[in-house]
Amino acid sequence: MVRVLAVSDVVEDALLADLSAAHGAALILACGDLPFDYLGYLMNALDIPLVFVPGNHDPELTGYRTSRAGLTLRAGLWAQPPWPDGAVSADGRIVDVAGLRIAGLGGCLRYSDGPNQYSSRQQAHRARWLAGRAMLRPARAGRRVDVLLTHAPPRGVGDEPDPPHQGFSVLHTLVAQLNPALLLHGHVHPESGVHPDRRLGGTIVRNVTGRHLLDIEPVGFAGDVSASAPGAREDRAR
Repeated sequence: MVRVLAVSDVVEDALLADLSAAHGAALILACGDLPFDYLGYLMNALDIPLVFVPGNHDPELTGYRTSRAGLTLRAGLWAQPPWPDGAVSADGRIVDVAGLRIAGLGGCLRYSDGPNQYSSRQQAHRARWLAGRAMLRPARAGRRVDVLLTHAPPRGVGDEPDPPHQGFSVLHTLVAQLNPALLLHGHVHPESGVHPDRRLGGTIVRNVTGRHLLDIEPVGFAGDVSASAPGAREDRAR
């Protein structure tokens, strides 16, 4: 079981004042639209890894990639990324961190000329690329994804009717392909402050705007009986 602090969209002053709400967390998963200095503070104060995807209010992050040597490159040259040192961008990638396999697809449906926004067609292309990467390397073949980390929700599953907050239809297909135990997203701020869980097939879809502390059981390799009943338990949600 891996305890995860999931955050998105809203800076939690209570968390800045007292980190006890993140007690026992082994990993931070961030779904976008949070200041990078806030994420850097959480990562360094808790001394745990951080995996994130960008939101539409984050800096433009397209073009960055990680080389086999672990260097961050842009246009083939070393570049200092805008995110905190040591943080891992999962946008368009499959990463293994703290015992969990995480797939990431950031951004939202295009509604302006702002950064990290995509048309449905563009996001569908990015999703196909991500699904392909999940099975490219032989060492990864056969292992399921534990968490799909997105900024926007799937269309019709926790999104809103207004153009800036509509979800992506392609996430339905991506969930069917990757079969994650959890899809974590932000972007939508429910007026009631309540974030009810939803389901997409066998995947739990959870809006983690603010902060949520979750216990996630890694699903391991497909066919592994010990991982046949993945689940997540929320100890505290805000």
